[in-house]
Amino acid sequence: MENLVGRNPVHEALRAGRRRIERVLLAEGVAEKGTVEHIVALCRQRRVAIERVSKQEIDRLSGDVLHQGVAAHVSPYPYVEIDDILAPAREGGEMPFVLALDSLQDPQNVGSLMRTAEAVGVHGVILPDRRAVGVTPAVSRASAGAVEHLQVAMVKNLVRTLDELKERGLWIAGGEDHPEAVDYTGVDLNRPLALVLGSEGRGMRRLVAERCDFLLRIPMRGRVGSLNVSVAGGILLYRAWHARQSP
Repeated sequence: MENLVGRNPVHEALRAGRRRIERVLLAEGVAEKGTVEHIVALCRQRRVAIERVSKQEIDRLSGDVLHQGVAAHVSPYPYVEIDDILAPAREGGEMPFVLALDSLQDPQNVGSLMRTAEAVGVHGVILPDRRAVGVTPAVSRASAGAVEHLQVAMVKNLVRTLDELKERGLWIAGGEDHPEAVDYTGVDLNRPLALVLGSEGRGMRRLVAERCDFLLRIPMRGRVGSLNVSVAGGILLYRAWHARQSP
């Protein structure tokens, strides 16, 4: 079991119903209204125990993660296989839309990208199992609980996984400021797509970048030469989503 903290993460975990929730902890003095009221109602529906504890107890459980007076003892995040991501798209007659993150280590960036990915309806997210952050309580908190509704696969070898996706008909697009990259507004993204984003400092690893069918850059008019990966990823995700709405 692990400790999930924050009102939205706990609320969305209850809504999604994918984790086993042993009990929910509410800090003394937290009023049962708004999101907390919904949490209490869901706990009653699902017969999840609610326990009032001191704020100091939740401080201890949450570490550095902002908890807003709410925590829960839950089972670990339920990772899925690649087939679990692709099959629903095929069965629903949709072109697969996948986000792959190469070695991102900042929970805030990963959580923000997860939140945007869920908002635009990606079929799943792929993470490498080494040198990268997984779905931690901090990531769930940064995603405002959106990750609880996502299909996330953790793979041993991202390069091989990208090769597999290509074999299964997906185009691999990398978000990268590179001399060979093209303006993202000039590329048709209305296709089976895996968008790959590299780590905060170094970008994509060489072998990962070599698997990309094309690289996308975001034109910059200001004096700052780059965007935060979660901001750049959000722009590219929404561009792909918009393209998929075209007739």
